[in-house]
Amino acid sequence: MAGVTLRFAGRQLSQRSGSGAPILLRQLFEPKSCTYTYLLGDRESREAILIDPVLETAHRDAQLVKELGLRLLYAGQSGDRTPGSEGGGGWGWVGSLRPLSALLDLALLSPPVNTHCHADHITGSGLLRSLLPGCQSVISRLSGAQADLHIEDGDSIRFGRFALETRASPGHTPGCVTFVLNDHSMAFTGDALLIRGCGRTDFQQGCAKTLYHSVHEKIFTLPGDCLVYPAHDYHGLTVSTVEEERTLNPRLTLSCEEFVKVMDNLNLPKPQQIDIAVPANMRCGVQTPPS
Repeated sequence: MAGVTLRFAGRQLSQRSGSGAPILLRQLFEPKSCTYTYLLGDRESREAILIDPVLETAHRDAQLVKELGLRLLYAGQSGDRTPGSEGGGGWGWVGSLRPLSALLDLALLSPPVNTHCHADHITGSGLLRSLLPGCQSVISRLSGAQADLHIEDGDSIRFGRFALETRASPGHTPGCVTFVLNDHSMAFTGDALLIRGCGRTDFQQGCAKTLYHSVHEKIFTLPGDCLVYPAHDYHGLTVSTVEEERTLNPRLTLSCEEFVKVMDNLNLPKPQQIDIAVPANMRCGVQTPPS
């Protein structure tokens, strides 16, 4: 691993994202749902993407993009199966499964990228499309959600000299994905893997056994010093590493059978916004106008 990782106050900070590094990384927080939004950009080309934006903080995110002089290409979430429209095949995507022969100028686009169809907040993707003209929304084909672009396992999202590899990591929902930076120095794990925890599996067609195998096969196989950036944290933690979670995560160090038993007996209340958030997120965060 070419990047040097420094530890400060219990956090892992990669020099790749420092002020002199070619990649720009901003971790942003929405306190009501304890959601992290990530802005990644190429300092040379100024092309950028936004992972898991939240409706309430979309104006903040758009303002930051403008202040930093970035051109947001994609904004999205990690999601589930998309009914109907394929939407936008050919807008700056290079997938290992479906390479595209013709690419448009990415400098004209600015898309949000989603790790899944969230149940605890409404995505900011829809609003960002209007705040930043040319921005395209992105989500997994398997999420069931509408978006400008739908991705699958193995697809790559390019921004400048960098790319995010899409790794399907279902279990929390059928359409969850993890985004891995092309040099394997960072992974944005959505709700599949949290710091010392994981996403619940008792709604949205979740499956504990599937989640266990997703994390062990798609995330824990990354280098140990790969930084883990989750979609949420409820204890003030911001980042972990693959090695830390492989050895210290109290749920995912269990056997698969023990993990399933734990997940089946969490008895958690349903998310407060689920009845509003899921229908809205199935439409890219666009809510039905009141009648």
